[in-house]
Amino acid sequence: MIDVRGLSCPQPVIQVKKALEKKEASYEVLLDSMVSVENVKRFAASAGYKAEFREENGEYRMNLSKL
Repeated sequence: MIDVRGLSCPQPVIQVKKALEKKEASYEVLLDSMVSVENVKRFAASAGYKAEFREENGEYRMNLSKL
C-alpha cells in the first residue's frame, strides 16, 4: 500500500513512481485530494497501469493494475 495522504504535489506522483519501479502487478494508493487522484491517475496511465478509485469518508483509495 502506498500512503500519500497529506503530501503536496508533486510528492504523491513521485512516491507512486518510486513504488512502480518494483514492477508489481498491482498497487493500492491512499490519497486525500482530488488533485492528487487526477495527477496519479494520469501518471499511472502513462506508465501502463489502469487506475480505478473510490471515495471513502473524504479520502480516496486507488487501485492500480498493470495493463
